[in-house]
Amino acid sequence: MAGVSLENWVERIRDPKIECMSRDEMADLQSKRLVEVVNRVYKNVEFYRKKMQQRGVEPGDIKSIEDIEKLPFTTKEDLKNNYPFGLLAIPMKDVVRVQGTSGTTGKLTIAPYSQKDVDVWGECVARGLTMAGLTDEDIIHVCYGYGLFTGGLGLDFGAKALGATAIPMSAGNTKRQMMCMEDLGATAFACTPSYALYLAESIQEAGKVDSMKLKAGIHGAEPWTEEMRRKIESILHINCFDIYGLCEITGPGVAQDCIHKAGLHVHADYFYPEVLNPATHEKCADGETGELVFTTLAKEAMPLIRYRTKDLTSIDHSTCECGRTLPRISKFKGRTDDMKVIRGVNVFPTQVETALLSMGGVVAPHYLMIVDREDNMDVLTVMVEVDESVFSDEIRKLDALRNKIAAVLKTALGVSVRVKLVEPKTIQRSEGKAVRVIDNRKL
Repeated sequence: MAGVSLENWVERIRDPKIECMSRDEMADLQSKRLVEVVNRVYKNVEFYRKKMQQRGVEPGDIKSIEDIEKLPFTTKEDLKNNYPFGLLAIPMKDVVRVQGTSGTTGKLTIAPYSQKDVDVWGECVARGLTMAGLTDEDIIHVCYGYGLFTGGLGLDFGAKALGATAIPMSAGNTKRQMMCMEDLGATAFACTPSYALYLAESIQEAGKVDSMKLKAGIHGAEPWTEEMRRKIESILHINCFDIYGLCEITGPGVAQDCIHKAGLHVHADYFYPEVLNPATHEKCADGETGELVFTTLAKEAMPLIRYRTKDLTSIDHSTCECGRTLPRISKFKGRTDDMKVIRGVNVFPTQVETALLSMGGVVAPHYLMIVDREDNMDVLTVMVEVDESVFSDEIRKLDALRNKIAAVLKTALGVSVRVKLVEPKTIQRSEGKAVRVIDNRKL
């Protein structure tokens, strides 16, 4: 571990009654809340009433959490078709805020919140911050974007619930980020993992690692690997934690990992997780990879029933070393919609990242996958940043490195890859979600 050793770790659990609840007690709570939410959406949301009627399901058929399989799925397309407030379950006058997806084109995915929804959101983020060892004495530098995107405000609400100090920097202007981190004494920071790595490298280049008071990083909004986590931790000498959420469910705070990093604890008293086979919709066994599906159990403004996230993960219902009994989801392999099928093989960006990070310091974990179609054949090119010193070497050594990277990637992905070596900082850095794949095929 790059940060605080487990020997020196003080385990804190914000709400032991819930987070350490027995499975039977949790199932009882979930059942009670599911019955309530199904009755509410059937009564107040025409979309769900029609969906249930089409399946021949009435609210009275749902008596426990075990009956959830009788209910219809909700998809991103359903949200688009009911834009902006077609899924609203409360009067508009009771909506205190609206959040939206971070998409840059087309209609946004809109999610309204009641005051209770905002309070629950803040509480769930505060539980996660507590998992990261943070207390009301900490100073949390938030460099997620603020606005419709849930990242910045979610961490802000969580810091407030925890009683910590929030520095609402938002994204951008890395030099100013570093100045404020140092001058204001930030003990934790929150942003996407790709920006966290960029920030870490910038702090290192500026010779400011030792002058920072950072001890924790809270990172999410995009898939990332254990190798990237270790890279950030080793540069800054901190512990990094994986936080998960999505605007449609509540924003960041749906789940987060603890110091044991054995999966992300889902706040299952508010968000019921299912991991299902994406094709058959059958329930996956613990440890088996499938699509994550969520039902919001206490959301007032826009409750969602069996929302298909498209995120691929596995679930573990065993008790964690930290003492929490909440179910844990594994780090995401990817999304069903960011997976690329190349010559019949399923390829995820995280596989590329893991392979590159396994090669040591010469290769940077900054890459771009470009998919083309030439003569009816898929061609994958991976642009890879390498150390500046490499470009002073003779061409023969450059070719050897290129061939070595290509061989490592072919082994990891199962398809041959063209590798293009580029100098450091050639690939555009992102302060939001990193762009990892450009697909030029006309599919």
